[in-house]
Amino acid sequence: MAATLVLALGLASCTDDGASPENAARGPSPSATRSRSPRPSPSPTPIPSLTLADVFAPRDLSALKLDPSRVRTLVATGDVIPARYTDVTIRQRGDDFLYPVAATRDITSSGDLTVVNLEAPLIEGCPYHDEGLVFCGRPGFIAALQASGVDVATLENNHIGNWGQEGIDETVAHLESAGVRWADRDTPAIADVRGLKFGVLAYNGVEHTLPREEMIALIKALRPRVDVLAVAVHWGAEYVSIPQAVPPVADDNPVEIAHLAIDAGANIIIGNHPHWVQAVELYKGKLIAYAHGNFIFDQMWSYETRVGVIGKYTFYDKALVGVEYIPTLIENYAQPVPLAGPDRQAVLDGMKAASEELAGRINKP
Repeated sequence: MAATLVLALGLASCTDDGASPENAARGPSPSATRSRSPRPSPSPTPIPSLTLADVFAPRDLSALKLDPSRVRTLVATGDVIPARYTDVTIRQRGDDFLYPVAATRDITSSGDLTVVNLEAPLIEGCPYHDEGLVFCGRPGFIAALQASGVDVATLENNHIGNWGQEGIDETVAHLESAGVRWADRDTPAIADVRGLKFGVLAYNGVEHTLPREEMIALIKALRPRVDVLAVAVHWGAEYVSIPQAVPPVADDNPVEIAHLAIDAGANIIIGNHPHWVQAVELYKGKLIAYAHGNFIFDQMWSYETRVGVIGKYTFYDKALVGVEYIPTLIENYAQPVPLAGPDRQAVLDGMKAASEELAGRINKP
């Protein structure tokens, strides 16, 4: 256990590259300006805690009169699987790797830190495959991640190892050469965003039991090194809107795991795997997004599997003050397109209803 922690934190130090050109381009935090008035400045008005109503309204941040220099936004998406018929579509369009992100790249790149779950290895020898459950994408898809402003790719899921450790190693090499950080259960990604350090850890509970004690220990060890800690988890039953375990495929109850992670020190939980958009929960003032649905994947066989949400999570210093979900719908097996009007609202209403149902179950005497 101790060896795992030493290795993990050593790797975390290697990923803490606040001096990289990417971060340098964002600029340092503005210097504080001292008041010339001899009288002390009045205490700022406390920002009310988030509620579910604030999540689905969403909250009007302009009314809070926030100092822009202290605002940072984390963007997260649903599952990204550039495999099977998604890859076929890219091939049919003359290897247009930017096609999947053409309608959403401006949204995802607007965040200060953008995180995706990459659920397929990217390998040079990826064969043409339009069916089956052995996934791979091709290294050209790195261009889509870069165009989308992806800063961190999490590599904990049930398909990243479809081509063995060699496939994972090649994927890591492609990510690193492109300047995209990566995170797994042993390797945190740490990013300096204008003076505020964000940490990202990732865990997989599908076809594997989640290592609870190791997760808690690493979160506690990483907590003092970062200001905001996001934990991405792959978990739970597929094709349902309420998070739940599904033994023997995914033994762990997502609600229990999320609460353990927050109790250990996580600030926000980013969930995926169910291929449906799921409920969110506010637990001890921290947000749990149980599943963002599909973002880039070929599951065109139902409306629910075509739907995903892009989560925009706004932090004021270390505090989460705003949440906004942007619903998307996958077109042509590969391209998520933002929804509008009644279709957009229907997705948000469904998330809200599921969230209220989950809250009722959790709080039931």
